[in-house]
Amino acid sequence: FGAYSRPTSAFAATYAKGGIPCRLAHGSVKHKLQWECLPETVPFDPLLVTLAEGLRETKHPYTFVSKEGFKELLVVEGAAEKAIPLLPRLVPVLKATLAHADDGVFERGLDALVQLSAVVGPSLNDHLKHLLTNLSRRLMDKKFRKKVTVTLQNLEQYGGKVS
Repeated sequence: FGAYSRPTSAFAATYAKGGIPCRLAHGSVKHKLQWECLPETVPFDPLLVTLAEGLRETKHPYTFVSKEGFKELLVVEGAAEKAIPLLPRLVPVLKATLAHADDGVFERGLDALVQLSAVVGPSLNDHLKHLLTNLSRRLMDKKFRKKVTVTLQNLEQYGGKVS
């Protein structure tokens, strides 16, 4: 009985029962995602939010699947129209990711925030106030100063001057 371990998070449980329509495909040099259907045909609700929740994972393959899945969904045609209505649910999840103590989780959160901002543009502006506290906290950390600064510059670029 000891060898069986239950998935510890909602993302891990969803992944384990096949609720995420992609899997890790091991390549000889690099890994990629194998989608069960075209990412363009996948409903963003709830998958994009579930993948965002997975960004807080610290175990392989969950880290890879959530990061790549989030990125690949956001590059499909019509992603903006599908992602904008989910912002009220995505922002609290990204906020928790950016508040995470694990450096890798924080960095995945930064990357996801920039990817989301690039897709939804100024639609993210009203939600930024919820995220800036966590960004400014890490701005004081020398190791993240450059990456956080670049993220803030990207948010300004994609969101326009009001951001």
